Amino acid sequence: MGKLKAIVFDLDGTLYTSRELAAEIHRVACSAIALQLGACFEEAEARLAVAKRALVARSGREATLSAACQELGCDIRALHSYLAENVEPEPFLKRDERVLDMLARLARDYSLLVYTNNNRQLAGRIMAAIGVDSHMERLFTIEYCWRSKPDRGVLENIFAEIGVAPRECLFVGDRYDVDLRLPEEMGCRSYLTKSIDELLRLEGFADCGFGDNRGGE
Repeated sequence: MGKLKAIVFDLDGTLYTSRELAAEIHRVACSAIALQLGACFEEAEARLAVAKRALVARSGREATLSAACQELGCDIRALHSYLAENVEPEPFLKRDERVLDMLARLARDYSLLVYTNNNRQLAGRIMAAIGVDSHMERLFTIEYCWRSKPDRGVLENIFAEIGVAPRECLFVGDRYDVDLRLPEEMGCRSYLTKSIDELLRLEGFADCGFGDNRGGE
């Protein structure tokens, strides 16, 4: 492994956790899909669940909202435009000073970035609400290539744009199949976190060179 230069964070479920916001995003997404399909909310929600199960059955890996939307034949750009306009994340979020302090310390030694399947407008509002925006050098969202992660081509573009080799990157996320498996296959290090308490342990891995942590323990 080369010297670590960059840490790439997922956003939702990683830098913050909020079941309420996740539920709100799901609700609004189902409304957007219902409009595109000409269906009622309940039918759209059911068809979204079926699409996710089909993707999992084919790939053996967790399916994302954006991928399931495309599986249904919907317009992913229209979906994210609707999410950006109709989700108000701020009431569901609060700053965690422990996370901000950790990011400030990590930023002294590493480039910090966010790579998310969320759209730029909503991701920006979330990052501002939880206070992490000032610590991040770059934000890569679904608009970057309009392909949801995991996607090898998108990752290759990101590595080229930030000028860092995969072996010099650590990826941090809450979904192994979505956030970490492909970066690992490309030579990156990884850290799986399912809670803020687990995220806060990330800093301790600096002492051992940020070895792989697939279990978040």
